[in-house]
Amino acid sequence: MSSVRSVFSLLLTTAFLLTGHGIHMTFLPLMASDIGLSQTVIGISGSAYFAGFISGAMVTPHIIAKVGHIRSFTTLMAVFLCCFQILPMTDSGAIWIVMRFILGAVMCGAYTVVESWLSDQADSRTHGRVLAIYTVVVLGAMALGQGLLSLTYGEAAQVFALISIMIGCAIIPVSLTSSLAPAPVPATRINFLKLYRRSHTAFAGALGSGFIVGTFWTLGAVHVVNVTGNTDFAPTFVAVSILGGALVQYPIGIASDRIDRRHVLAFLCIMSGITAFFLSSASDTAALLIGAAAFGAASNSLYAISLAKAADNSPREEVVMLGSSVLLLNAVGAAIGSFAFGWAIRAAEANILFTLIGMTSLIFAAFISSQPKGATAVATEEQSSFVAATSATAPAALAQDPRAGDIAEEDQLTPADAVPTTDELGSEIEYSTAA
Repeated sequence: MSSVRSVFSLLLTTAFLLTGHGIHMTFLPLMASDIGLSQTVIGISGSAYFAGFISGAMVTPHIIAKVGHIRSFTTLMAVFLCCFQILPMTDSGAIWIVMRFILGAVMCGAYTVVESWLSDQADSRTHGRVLAIYTVVVLGAMALGQGLLSLTYGEAAQVFALISIMIGCAIIPVSLTSSLAPAPVPATRINFLKLYRRSHTAFAGALGSGFIVGTFWTLGAVHVVNVTGNTDFAPTFVAVSILGGALVQYPIGIASDRIDRRHVLAFLCIMSGITAFFLSSASDTAALLIGAAAFGAASNSLYAISLAKAADNSPREEVVMLGSSVLLLNAVGAAIGSFAFGWAIRAAEANILFTLIGMTSLIFAAFISSQPKGATAVATEEQSSFVAATSATAPAALAQDPRAGDIAEEDQLTPADAVPTTDELGSEIEYSTAA
């Protein structure tokens, strides 16, 4: 309990932040459709959000190093509110794309502030417990956001006000906390090629999770409205998907501790495909809810199992870097999938979202299943223990992963005066010390 009390204000901030985030992720695609934006533009705006998320992961540590955690968080939330309030003033697709890019960047930045602070407050013995509680808060708050959206969706002004209130409330606990702000945030370091060399399976699982789940967040609610004609039903549909994933993550994780995770990931991709095909033909609300629960159960665990697979194949000093690569590769997949699927739906002039998701899921399942046991294979008894995780976080959350040992704490020594430098694809992207 003492570990929870020490981070209570940060968890409260997380609850407000993720409730607002959960509402806005479902509401904005629906609103975009209501004002006449095409599926292609909605898909591109979703891609812009995930591209912004990647950019935020790279830039935010530099901002925090310059002005500190509290100022960074309040500034990021102020930018979020300003950009968010621009959206109801325009029906320009170009402006929506730009604003969603900024929203993605600042949301990732807010995650980074909270998660790095959580990591600093928790000691090495409580990292796993704090991460588990944080994951429950994230998923619970996002599901709660869907419930609040269903109560207010008929009035767009009320929804915008509700989201703004949630984001505003998120600022208060962090601003009033008596806890000392932590050291500068470690630089975000990624290496997609090393991740691929360490584990083809983890690489494919991370990318596939982005295609499947990221595209669902961008276009899933719009699909349901197009099928049922009932806008009030969309938040319930999304909430059931979140809860389905949350309820089975630990059972699936425990199974993955006892079974080769390559087989678990392939199975989850197959089940994601089957349930997606079911959703593609479902039209009544009962069938859609059953399909949403099953689809969420299969697809929402892909990221956590991919992360665990990457940890299996990583020395301790690489766990945070390869974990960050898994998370941001997930965002890359979401960005590509949202754009490609949005364009395909517009071109086909049909509700083929879940058909495309189903086909994509089976392609990734085939790739993962075809991977032979090579030099990097890990025996089942040597696999690391499963840790609950969600892709609705920033790389800073990985510093709490107990599989990283004390490496994350050592990385906290990154100098404050750091400027970003981007190396070629496949090399580490990090911040170098300024002279």
